[in-house]
Amino acid sequence: MNSSPDRRLARTFVTLADTLVADFDVLDFLVLLAERSAELLEVDAAGVILTDQRGGWRPAAGSSERAELVELLAAQTREGPCFDCVASGKPVTGADLATDTMQTRWPRFAPAAINAGFRAASAVPMRLREQTVGALTMLNHQPVDLDVTTIEVGQALADVATIGILHHRAASRGELLAEQLEATLHHRTVIEQAKGVLAEYGNLDMHDAFTQLRRFAHAQQRRLSDVAHDLAVGALDPADVTDQPR
Repeated sequence: MNSSPDRRLARTFVTLADTLVADFDVLDFLVLLAERSAELLEVDAAGVILTDQRGGWRPAAGSSERAELVELLAAQTREGPCFDCVASGKPVTGADLATDTMQTRWPRFAPAAINAGFRAASAVPMRLREQTVGALTMLNHQPVDLDVTTIEVGQALADVATIGILHHRAASRGELLAEQLEATLHHRTVIEQAKGVLAEYGNLDMHDAFTQLRRFAHAQQRRLSDVAHDLAVGALDPADVTDQPR
């Protein structure tokens, strides 16, 4: 590994595997997975959905907080490559969502993706042996058939992230996987509330609001979910968050 992309990929694997830290934040971890996946796999956007342990699926993180991506990830919990991926436990690809085949296969998701500006969508499962707990989706603005190497690297990122999460829970407090995933999805709801507070206060779009929220949490060395909770319940002044320098 001599090239810069290879070094970046290696560092990402190390980061995703290193979850045995006291301030480990699963939600921030999943955002990192989505961001690094978009960058390293050279796709336009990426996102993560997780099981809610009741037979359903919910969006957990995205490489961007743009409204169109957040809404599309939510749509993938009912239909699309992510939905098919978690059902089969295998990678699923859609090279051109505008084709009749894709429109027939995903009659709701394909038009929604195109309206959001995406023409291609693929997904790989987040799995450990036979257990699938979520999926990593990859989106492109233009029609593209992801090559085997890209799918394999995406699967490797998803696998390492899954192992990292499960390893952390087993080693730190021994919590059940169901409890961990449920808590993560609850935190995601709080994040949405905090984003709304910041967006209204600073006249920001949702992506910029999330960026400032996350930057503040990192600067204060606090969990993203804890900062979001304080902001959502009024214990933290939004002015303190939006005043954080880049």
